[in-house]
Amino acid sequence: MSDWSPVFISPVPLQPTERVVRLRRRFTLDEGHGEVRAAYLRATALGVIEVDLNDSPTSSAVLTPGWTSYEWRIRFAEHDVRSLLAPENVLEIRLAAGWYAGALTWESQDHLYGDRTAAAADLVIEFGDGHVQTISTDESWQWAPSPTTSADIYNGQSIDARIGEPSEWGSVAIIDSPGVRFEPYSSPPVIRHEDRSPERVWRSPSGRLLVDFGQNLVGWTRLAAKGTAGARIEIRHAEELEDGELAIIPLRGARATDSYILSGGDDVFEPTFTFHGFRYAEITGWTSTDDKLLYAVHAVVVSSDLRRTGTFRSSDALLNQLHENVVWGTRGNFLDIPTDCPQRDERLGWTGDIAVFAPTAAYLFDVQDFLTNWMVDVHDETVHAEGIVPFVVPNPLKLLTDPIHGAMLGSSQPAAVWSDAAAWVPWALFMHDGDLDRLRRLYPTMSMHADAIADVLSPEGLFETGFQFGDWLDPAAPPEDAAAAVTPTAVVATASAFRTFDILRQAAAHLDLPDDERRFAELASRVRAAFRAEYLDDGVLQPETPTGYTLALSFGVLEGDERIAAGDALARLVRENDHRIATGFAGTPYITDALTSTGHADDAYGLLLQTECPSWLYPVTMGATTVWERWDSKLPDGSVNPGGMTSFNHYALGSVADWMHRVVGGIAPAEPGYSTVRIAPVPHRRLDWCETALDSPAGRIEVRWEIVGDEFRVRATLPVPGILRLPGVPDEEVQAGRHERVVAWSTPD
Repeated sequence: MSDWSPVFISPVPLQPTERVVRLRRRFTLDEGHGEVRAAYLRATALGVIEVDLNDSPTSSAVLTPGWTSYEWRIRFAEHDVRSLLAPENVLEIRLAAGWYAGALTWESQDHLYGDRTAAAADLVIEFGDGHVQTISTDESWQWAPSPTTSADIYNGQSIDARIGEPSEWGSVAIIDSPGVRFEPYSSPPVIRHEDRSPERVWRSPSGRLLVDFGQNLVGWTRLAAKGTAGARIEIRHAEELEDGELAIIPLRGARATDSYILSGGDDVFEPTFTFHGFRYAEITGWTSTDDKLLYAVHAVVVSSDLRRTGTFRSSDALLNQLHENVVWGTRGNFLDIPTDCPQRDERLGWTGDIAVFAPTAAYLFDVQDFLTNWMVDVHDETVHAEGIVPFVVPNPLKLLTDPIHGAMLGSSQPAAVWSDAAAWVPWALFMHDGDLDRLRRLYPTMSMHADAIADVLSPEGLFETGFQFGDWLDPAAPPEDAAAAVTPTAVVATASAFRTFDILRQAAAHLDLPDDERRFAELASRVRAAFRAEYLDDGVLQPETPTGYTLALSFGVLEGDERIAAGDALARLVRENDHRIATGFAGTPYITDALTSTGHADDAYGLLLQTECPSWLYPVTMGATTVWERWDSKLPDGSVNPGGMTSFNHYALGSVADWMHRVVGGIAPAEPGYSTVRIAPVPHRRLDWCETALDSPAGRIEVRWEIVGDEFRVRATLPVPGILRLPGVPDEEVQAGRHERVVAWSTPD
């Protein structure tokens, strides 16, 4: 928390928000006070900014200050700029609309948060004798147009390289500061991660110039060009091709096009006030030879600055590519907030996606601070929605003026799985890092959501009211109705309610809150009894669906003999469907766990390694480099699914990677934070070897196993004590260090 009270300035006269403006202040260092001892810059915006001091960037971050629930908090960046100071200085801010005033949601409405962009900054300079000089945004600043004539996250950026230094600068005005909290960054900023050169440049059947970067990614293209002054080059971005042309229908209303006007000299264009989800680019107006484009254009990968922590490899190339697709999907969608997709007119923080994906993300990357920052907005949005977690966070949907969508975008009751992010995400973080202080900070949000569920349960304990997404995108659902799942929404909601209450029970126990522990235990017990009474008939789920059995098993609703019977029934349904996926967003993340936990590892592997649609590996066989939103986002004939909701970079269905890490690879926490580790790989005849590693909070954990003849060989390195659980032998308690074991192995019939 900070007590900073920034002063916001904006150009006079008011400029269109799509125009990027330059704000400037010249100043001279105060003399006679010795050397500069320290210099720190604070900066924020109603919009997004880049700040230079003496023509040098003050940070490598882009899209500052990111996207928060602007109604209640805005972050600011802090940077040490001492090395950039000179006796005579120019401090400059470039200001764009960003999420604050640019187009948002599939309605592409702009100005949802505000209709005027503004920036604020304080540069505090400390001298050797204790003197302090402060340069703050005020009416002494000036403004001028920048070469960027328009910038929008969905639509792209237009840059006119003919616009140079202005002959005169205009005045600025101080505007009212929004009555919100201003907080320093507590999560990683968005940065450029890497450059990628084209893998191919060619002409489409219609003669259009296309570029393939070989990887579906998030960011922008940087182009070096030289040509006639006033000539225009346009670059349009998309994830896929269809009939040899750029497939733009999945973009819906997003133009995803950057436009450049040449100066006549050597120009380099980089549109840093937008971002695109793309593998391919279509370039018009390029007048040099096609082969020169291979060296003139690069893709710049942009994401939050997250440290990679977990890896996975096996003897199966398709499985390895699936895991890489999950990694790239995480990187692309963890751009300041966890989004659903990065390419079309949406890019929102859908709660259901991250609710199921958080354990996978926590293994792959250090996302603890990233997701904790997002949870602050979950709390703010939920408090101001009278305890109901919204479908997206931050929640611009509530600001839409569209009367058609207005009614559905703000539910008066929790939505299972989606609203459950308020409890499931903090629990995933706690299981990964064991941080009681973090859990304590997030517990009020968790319990507020659990209380909201308790308020809408039936007298018996069922959760069967309100709008529910249910098993969203069940493969059996028609393209035009993603909610038409075979599993009743009340089955999904009631099972999810049990899981949430059980998580709250455990969290309360860790936090030494006995009254809460008792209350949530009673709620969980009530919901379990209601589920069994309503949906079990002589031990058989009614109706029998893979998702229903999966949730009842994975969430712990069923016990004892019921678990055994349900596991057998789930395996039967999976086999009857030829090991093709028959689950949607709710069931898919947990079905392999449900199978292996009831003794059906062979069927779990059958699902994992299936290549026919719908399956996890079908997209891989179709050339996917990220996880798709739909199992059939691309149809077997190579055409793009015609449904209006088709994305090729949606991480939710990649949640199976969590099971791959824990069960296939064999690394799991035996206690929160990996204070003790469980090494329990479950091998399969279709894999010769597997290796996984994790830089856990307790230290680096490594496991490699291989099947050699009739032997199963395991090598594990642990930083702490752990439990070694290998097939056919009793569990073994081991100490920190390197361990090698060989046990008998026979291929199951």
